[in-house]
Amino acid sequence: MQRRSFLRWTAALGAGGAAAAAGIVAYGRWREIKPALHFPGRAEGHYLRDRQALPAPSETIEADVAVLGSGIAGLTAAWKLHREGVGNVVMVDGPEPFGNAAGGAHGALAYPTGAHYLPIPPQECLHMRHLLYDLGIITRDPYGPKPYYDEKLILHAPHERLLYQGKWQEGIVPRAGVPQAELAEHARFNAEMEKLHATRGADRRKVFTLPAAHASADPAWRRLDTITFKTWLEQNNYRAPTLLWYLDYCCRDDYGIGIDKVSAWAGLHYFCARGGEASNAEGGAWLTWPGGLQPLAQKLAERTGARRMAGTVASVKQVDGRAEALCFVLENGKPRTYLVRARKAICAMPLFVASRVVEDIAQYGFDPARHMPAYAPWLVTNFLLDRFPEELPDAPLSWDNVVHGTQGLGYVVSTHQDIRQAPPAQTVFTSYVALADRDPREARKWMETAAPEELLALATVDLRAAYGSAFDGCVLRADITLRAHAMAAPLPGFLSNPGVQALRDASGPVLFAHADLSGFSVFEEASWWGWQAARAALS
Repeated sequence: MQRRSFLRWTAALGAGGAAAAAGIVAYGRWREIKPALHFPGRAEGHYLRDRQALPAPSETIEADVAVLGSGIAGLTAAWKLHREGVGNVVMVDGPEPFGNAAGGAHGALAYPTGAHYLPIPPQECLHMRHLLYDLGIITRDPYGPKPYYDEKLILHAPHERLLYQGKWQEGIVPRAGVPQAELAEHARFNAEMEKLHATRGADRRKVFTLPAAHASADPAWRRLDTITFKTWLEQNNYRAPTLLWYLDYCCRDDYGIGIDKVSAWAGLHYFCARGGEASNAEGGAWLTWPGGLQPLAQKLAERTGARRMAGTVASVKQVDGRAEALCFVLENGKPRTYLVRARKAICAMPLFVASRVVEDIAQYGFDPARHMPAYAPWLVTNFLLDRFPEELPDAPLSWDNVVHGTQGLGYVVSTHQDIRQAPPAQTVFTSYVALADRDPREARKWMETAAPEELLALATVDLRAAYGSAFDGCVLRADITLRAHAMAAPLPGFLSNPGVQALRDASGPVLFAHADLSGFSVFEEASWWGWQAARAALS
């Protein structure tokens, strides 16, 4: 990393003077930082929660299919309908266009406010291969064992690093300084995951795959969903602290909950279901964009051919064999409404939202009191920096940077994919925190009432561990996105949820599509249910 003029100046003062000067500048800068807080969908959600009256619709829009929600499931559904020749599709964006795939920008610096990468899909994930080929992200051999991907989108090295015992090391699994017995346990776990990756149940299906709907239904393997991942690890004598930390980190990163709460089936699925390959990348490579998944979502939106409408769905019901969706837009706190009538309506929204807006959702077999998934809250913070912090010499700044032993999930660098001879003058560091250390309901209450300084302190836990107070002096702006219901959390029993299964099988004027139908929030699952809903809408 380049040494800036301030660092050169402080070096001339000697170690004590440099530390004092850096501290003074950092403290002064930090006191000026007032984080901007963003609560996607809060105003609309609270309006619905409080059941405030809505005015009569100002217009009625007729459509063949209405897609209610513009997250990945909704976008995939609209894209698939367009591919199949359905012309009159209306998409209601919802309170946050693109949902968990949304992003933002400071001038030319794009950054994610939600999901920020996509693993190379495995060969059996054909719906993803088809979609990525249509978008030009796969450029050759989309259905072969190793497609060719757009080089610009494959994650550049260095990929990831871990701050462990005061030093950076390449990769996220602790290795340097780890006792040999613990490393042996790491190796045993990896070997077992390789074996499970290829294992098939009595029905000849793979035990773990994407989409999860194609996984084996063999009861002998589904019993993994009756215990936690931590219990499974204990039963199989995995006790190495560094291994358990790594597995817990991975579950918090993908599911928002740790190994002590996540279903053993889901915990193993994380390690056994992927492994996609590319002809121009290493196995298990990732695709990413400076703006996270928003550029991918935007590209998908441009291919839908749908008429996109700003607004949030207030109610969905069946009327005379068709679907009607009453939608509203808050303008200066006051609602304006419109009505969408369609042959089919695809509810591409989280189930905690669908349960409030779909009239008598119990008629579809879903009882919110018994079947509602648990939801994990997240904090995503984007720091605009006017320079890069000074790095330790052990390992270079990577795309993903993780700190061992904290509740944070590390931070990613938005400008990592930029191809430049020298680092840019400014950058954005995005920190992720899943509030997995507390009850989700209590976490949501805390997010609602916490002072900006408290939120900022949590958002910087990994960055302070990496850079100390020197990081503060680099920050120009902090934007905190609070996602109170960021993702469904796969607790034990999620695979056998009869209410969710009923929504998967729904037919008629109202259909459902969301990653919640799988019980965990990843792009591949959201896209799958969008694809399935589009197919159902064609009938």
